[in-house]
Amino acid sequence: MAAPRLGSRLTGYLYHELMFWHNAGHFGSVKRRIQPARHVEHAETKRRLHNLVAVSGLMEQLRPLAPRAATVAELSRVHDRSYVEAVASLSDDHTKGIHRVGDESGFAPGGFEIAALSAGGAVVATEEVLRGSVTNAYALCRPPGHHAERSTGLGYCIFNNVAVAAAHALDSHGLERVAVVDFDVHHGNGTQSIFYEDPRVLFISLHQDGNYPLHSGATTENGAGAGEGFNINVPLPPGSGGGAYRAAFDRVVLPALDAYRPQLLYVSAGYDASYMDPLGHMMLSSEDYRYFMAALRAAAERHCGGALVALHEGGYSDVYVPFCGLAAIEAMAGARSKVSDPYLSDVEGFGWQALQPHQAEVIARCEELVARLEARCGGGRRRGGGGSRSGSGSSGGSGSGGGSGSGGGGGAAAAAS
Repeated sequence: MAAPRLGSRLTGYLYHELMFWHNAGHFGSVKRRIQPARHVEHAETKRRLHNLVAVSGLMEQLRPLAPRAATVAELSRVHDRSYVEAVASLSDDHTKGIHRVGDESGFAPGGFEIAALSAGGAVVATEEVLRGSVTNAYALCRPPGHHAERSTGLGYCIFNNVAVAAAHALDSHGLERVAVVDFDVHHGNGTQSIFYEDPRVLFISLHQDGNYPLHSGATTENGAGAGEGFNINVPLPPGSGGGAYRAAFDRVVLPALDAYRPQLLYVSAGYDASYMDPLGHMMLSSEDYRYFMAALRAAAERHCGGALVALHEGGYSDVYVPFCGLAAIEAMAGARSKVSDPYLSDVEGFGWQALQPHQAEVIARCEELVARLEARCGGGRRRGGGGSRSGSGSSGGSGSGGGSGSGGGGGAAAAAS
């Protein structure tokens, strides 16, 4: 399929109040002697982002998009049908307050409807971009998705939103090359495992090394079979700031995209690498997220007429996520709102924001993976498509595809999108 034309620039914006009603349960368990508290994956981080977009004046420059629920068939492209049906069945059970599907993934009765709406929103954003009604689109999805694997939920995720959307683009629109860039602080194990043997999807994850899921996201996890070379992990050390992340973008992410030349670019946009986040130990500012999204928008313009779909993933500071998300959406729209980040001078003044030698060593190892990808793509141009999605990936652990069900070895405090 030919890339959409870059005509008059429009950025789509998708949200729905029902997604804010997703109930992940309480955080903690009295059986484990933890006083129950508000779950970290609560609605306010995303609701406050939506409200900031509204009051900033940016909303007037965006095209509203309305989500629909993903169908069972759409969900079953990347999830076992038995798992999809099990979630639907649990959702109809009103005898329990919260149902669990995998490590730290809970939902209340009626949760299937909301999770399907979140995944369906990703499909709608894809449709609107591919038919050219908008150049790019931001979907404020909840629950998040990138940890969900084929047969289980993980890390607050029920269905893998970006995988559902990417599979739709490949199977329904005939695309041959789709890229997913995931800058959530936690490794996108679910997306990796679903596409681990599929060369039609280039997956790049920048994440904090050794965070959730444990034993997932090593540089040695580079794809398998026909998909070997098309999975790139950039596990940055804890404490990395804008210098390390921007170097990783410039030396790994962007060269990999230039080698692969995707026909559609997805972004799993998590804001939990910000300096205020309770589930990460990184030091990013809102301006770093603006930099990421501006760079990805430029890459999309080089290779696919600007076709870019960003899907909201994690981020648990209800104070700072709104400013990070606003900056990212502004970069997508090529606009500036009347809102400035009141915390920017604080985070930019922190020590160790510059690229450090131990961080540069990790990035250098990842540059070798880009060279391997370039060789697979014929010196910078990916020829043809083909290949089939792997339903299982590989088992968890270093050098694997993330595994099904076993990759989420973290505790309750670490489990996060």
